[in-house]
Amino acid sequence: MKEEITPIYQDFFVMTEAKLEKLENQIKQEQQSVSYDIREFTIEYYVDKYLKGIEKDDNEIYVPDYQREFIWDYGRQSRFIESIFLGLPIPLIFVAEIEETGRLEIVDGSQRIRTLAAYVQNDLKIQNLKKLSELNGLNFEHLKPARQRIFKNSSLRMIVLSTKATPEVRNDMFGRINTSSVPLVGMETRRGVFRGPFTDFITEMAALKLFKKLCPIDFHFKDRREDEELILRFFAFADTYPHFKIGGTDLDRTGVANFLDRYYELKNSELTKDDLEKRKDVLVKVLKFVERTFPERGFGKYKNSQSTSRSYFEAIAVGALLALRKKPDLVISDISWSHLDKRNPNELFKALSGKYHTHRPASIRERLELVRDKLLENAQH
Repeated sequence: MKEEITPIYQDFFVMTEAKLEKLENQIKQEQQSVSYDIREFTIEYYVDKYLKGIEKDDNEIYVPDYQREFIWDYGRQSRFIESIFLGLPIPLIFVAEIEETGRLEIVDGSQRIRTLAAYVQNDLKIQNLKKLSELNGLNFEHLKPARQRIFKNSSLRMIVLSTKATPEVRNDMFGRINTSSVPLVGMETRRGVFRGPFTDFITEMAALKLFKKLCPIDFHFKDRREDEELILRFFAFADTYPHFKIGGTDLDRTGVANFLDRYYELKNSELTKDDLEKRKDVLVKVLKFVERTFPERGFGKYKNSQSTSRSYFEAIAVGALLALRKKPDLVISDISWSHLDKRNPNELFKALSGKYHTHRPASIRERLELVRDKLLENAQH
């Protein structure tokens, strides 16, 4: 005898069938909004499309502001180059085609493309390799011409999200890549590792109303403690200028992430309550100066900016502090030098638009001192 289904289970099956049908429709609808294709190009192509027009921020394959920082150290860059020589699989580069310009915005792969450009341009000397140890100490130009051609003709695959994809889809893609395949960003990790009064202080400073007003955070980094990262960088670079060394850690050798880790660790252990109050006074003084001097944009590169570039923030914040140390009552009469225009790049634009090595000590000094000097040159007398 066939077992009858009780009414309560009939309702359950009806509900489940309806829900599954809605799910199928939803999947099909959302799939239509994701349009992409996979392309394959040579390394020479990627490097050319990245470098050509970069000085005016008009390169065909470009790094968006929120990814401008070049964070790979020499060891990681060298291992990546070694992987290509060895013929190992390389992760796909992910770009989005921007309808208004036709340019390709790098969503995932900026460190790889910039490493390739640095190597081919002889700005990267290979080091610390174990498998291809004979490559250590060599630049690209030292290779035999045939090996150079083979390297440049090696191909990498690229996923291109087409213009049919809405900005919402592109943003969602970035979020998924950066939460599923990328480790925690610096401040997220530091807060779990280094605890103490300086950690609490950084959080308190990032919550200042004036700081929040002057320093818009890109939506890509909302809830990822980017505001605290900026505050940390302000104090770390201001305290260690001009050599950027602390506790046996040298920025030039270790890279910015390790340098900031060491600074964060030391300040948690050595700063007193009085030290922290003095640092707060310094920060507030700089914030008030920036509010007076750049009332329409604060730390944004442009009026109504929705994000804050790390390198621009560092340049303006620490550069202003260096100027205020020389002239505490500083009032600026002209800020035209600070206006950025890729069609007519000025000194500041060029200092900020690094292709790679954005946080070498020399690059940081150049930015900070340029802002300091421009502020002092344009001071009211």
